[in-house]
Amino acid sequence: MYIRLSCCRLLRHRKLIYISIFVSILLSLIYVVIIPLVLKFLQKPQTNTHTERQYVVPRNSPVFQTVAHCSFHDCFNIYRCGHKLNGDFKVYIYPASKYVDSDGIPVGGKMSREYYSILSAIVNSHYYTDHPEEACVFVSSIDTLNQNRFRVKETSQALAMLPYWNDGENHIILNMVPGAAPNYKTIVDLSIGKAMVAGAGFDTWTYRTSFDISIGIYSETASQLSHNYSLTHRPTFITTVQTNLHSDFITHLKSIEQKRSILRVVEQCTDDIHNRSIVCHGNVTYEYTYILRDSIFCLILPGPRLMDTTLSDALATGCIPVIAINHVVLPFFEVIDWKRAVILWSETELDNLLDVVSGIPLDRRKEMSSQCRWLYHTYLSSLQKITMTTLKILSQRLHPHSASFYEDWNLRPNPESARSPLFLPYMSDSSGFTAVILSYDRVSSLFKLIRMLKGAPSLQKILVIWNNQFKSPPRFSVWPKTEIPIKIIQTAANKLSNRFYPYREIETEAVLSLDDDILMLTIDEIEFGYQVWKEFPDQIVGFPSRSHVWNNNTKTWKYESEWKNEISMVLTGAAFYHKFWNHAYTYNMPGKIKKIVDDNMNCEDIAMNFLIANTTNKAPIKVTPKKKFKCPQCTNTEMLSADEGHMATRTWCINQFAEIYGRMPLKLVEYRADPVLYKDLFPKKLKRYNNVGDL
Repeated sequence: MYIRLSCCRLLRHRKLIYISIFVSILLSLIYVVIIPLVLKFLQKPQTNTHTERQYVVPRNSPVFQTVAHCSFHDCFNIYRCGHKLNGDFKVYIYPASKYVDSDGIPVGGKMSREYYSILSAIVNSHYYTDHPEEACVFVSSIDTLNQNRFRVKETSQALAMLPYWNDGENHIILNMVPGAAPNYKTIVDLSIGKAMVAGAGFDTWTYRTSFDISIGIYSETASQLSHNYSLTHRPTFITTVQTNLHSDFITHLKSIEQKRSILRVVEQCTDDIHNRSIVCHGNVTYEYTYILRDSIFCLILPGPRLMDTTLSDALATGCIPVIAINHVVLPFFEVIDWKRAVILWSETELDNLLDVVSGIPLDRRKEMSSQCRWLYHTYLSSLQKITMTTLKILSQRLHPHSASFYEDWNLRPNPESARSPLFLPYMSDSSGFTAVILSYDRVSSLFKLIRMLKGAPSLQKILVIWNNQFKSPPRFSVWPKTEIPIKIIQTAANKLSNRFYPYREIETEAVLSLDDDILMLTIDEIEFGYQVWKEFPDQIVGFPSRSHVWNNNTKTWKYESEWKNEISMVLTGAAFYHKFWNHAYTYNMPGKIKKIVDDNMNCEDIAMNFLIANTTNKAPIKVTPKKKFKCPQCTNTEMLSADEGHMATRTWCINQFAEIYGRMPLKLVEYRADPVLYKDLFPKKLKRYNNVGDL
C-alpha cells in the first residue's frame, strides 16, 4: 500500500513538472516572438497611401531646428542604403495622413495636385519601396511644396511625429516656391533638422553644397508651349520677361532702351493688373508667350523672389536666358552645365550687357537655343522629370562609380553623329563571307557566276535565293561542282526584299550580295573588297556606285547614275555588308519602305543604303575603279533596269524614303579604296591583287 501511494505521488509530481515546463515555453514564445510581432505591426505605418489616418499634434511637442551646415558626410546615414553596387537606393513614402492641432484645425492643408504628382512619380519608379526597413531616403506625405501654406510650428511638429524621422536624417523635403527677400530662404522657418531640401530658388548663402538639391520650378505655361520655334526670324533681340521687377531696375533698363533699340522693356499693363497672360510695352499689348517666342534673348532679373517660372518659360521657347541674378543656384547645377545654354551676368553690370551679347555669333546662338529646348524637355518639362532627376542625383551621390558622365547629362543626341550598332570594331581573318545571289531564271549566267566565285579564298558558302515561283530551280546534278557548300532557297513570293531576309543559313558575319548577272568581277576584286569591309564592318563596301542630287527647280532629290567624283550609294547587286543589316531591313526598317520596294519591284538597294546611312550616319565605300556592270549576255527584256520608268521610279523612291525618315541621311563623299600598289610599277610578285581591272 505504501509503495502504491508513492508511485501515484511520483506520477502526479512528474505531471506538474511537465505542465510547468510547457507553460514556461509558451510564455517565452509569447514574450519573445508574438508580443514583438504585434508591437511591430502596431507601430508600422500602413503602406496604402490612399487610406488617410489622423494624428493630433500636441501643443508642446518638441520642435527641432534646421542644421545649417549639413553635408552628405555628416547628416546623412549612408549605412541605411546598404552596400550593393546597384539597386539599393530605395525611397519610402509615408502613408497619407491628416495632422490636426489640439483644437482640430488641419495642419498643412489638403495635398496639392502637384505634390500628389511627385509622390505618384516616385511610387511608379524603380526607386520606390513600401518597406521602410529597405529605404535609403524617406519622403513625407505632408505637402511642403508651397511654403506660403505652412503653419510653421505645427508643420514642424507634424514632421517630427513621423515614425522614422530621427531628427530628419535621410529625409528629403520638397519645396517649389523660392523664398522671399531679404534672405531668400527656401524653406522659410520650418524646423527640418538634418533633412535634405530639394527646393527651387536657392541662393549660395543658404544652399548646403553636396547636401541640398536645387530643382526647377514646374511651369504650366511652359508645358503648353510648342518647342519648335526657330531662332532665325525673331524680330526682337533681347526682352525683359518679368512684370514684377523693382522700380530701380525698370528705370535703369528704360534708360538703356532709349539709347539701344535692341532692348525691349515690358511692364505690367495698368488697365488689367490681374491678367498675367498679357504684358505691355508702352501702348502696345503683347501676350506673355509671344514675347518669349519672338525674342532671341530673355533677360531675367531678381524679382520679389530670387527665381520664378520665367526660366522654364524661356527655355521651352528657345529664348536664350540672360540670368542677371547674383548668387542664384540654378536647377540641377550639380550635373547640368548651364553655360552651354544660358548667359550668366551680374545684376550690377547691365550697362555693358548689350555690347557683349551682340557679339555672340549666329551659329552659337542657334546652338544655345537648341540646348535650351533640350534641357527643358529633358529635365524640367514635367513634375515626373523633375522628380526623377532629383532622385538620380541622390543615387549618384551614393554610387559615384556608376554615375552618368558629363556627356550623358549635357550633350543632346545628335542624329548627325556617327554611331555603329555593331559591337566588334573588326572581323577575324578566318570568318570569311557568304555569297547571297538573287536569281530568277538566268541559269546560264548564274552558273558562270558560281564557277567564278568558288575560287575566292574567303568564300565560306553560296546561298542562292530562287525568286521564281513558276519554275523550279535546276536539278542539283547540273549545278557546278564546288568544294564550297551551295544552298538553294525557293521563295514564296517574287519580292526583291527576299535578298535581305536574315536566313539562318548565313553563318558568317560578312555577306556578299550579288545579282546573278554580275560576271565582270574578278577574284582579286572580290577578295580585296572583303578585306576592305573588315576594316569598315558597319558600312556597305562594294563596286557599283550611284549618287543623289538636289534639284533647285523642283525642290526634290534626283537619282543620279552618271559617273561623278561623288558617290552616296553602293548598289547591293555587288556589295559586302554585315548580316545584322538583314535583320534590321526585315524587322526594324519602316514598313512603308519595304512595301514601296515590293509593290514597285525596285529600290531595294536604295532602301538598304538609306537604312545603313540613317543608322550610322556614314557613307558607303566604293572599292576599285570599276564602273561598268552591265550583263554582256543578257537581253534588255531580262533586266529590270531596262524598263523606261526605272530611273523615274528610283528618283521617286529617294524622295519617298527621305520623307519617311524625316531627313536625307545619304552622305556624298569623294572616296574610293584601291589596293596600295594598284598601278604602281612593281613586279607582280610583290603585288597581292594584280587582277584589278579598269573602268
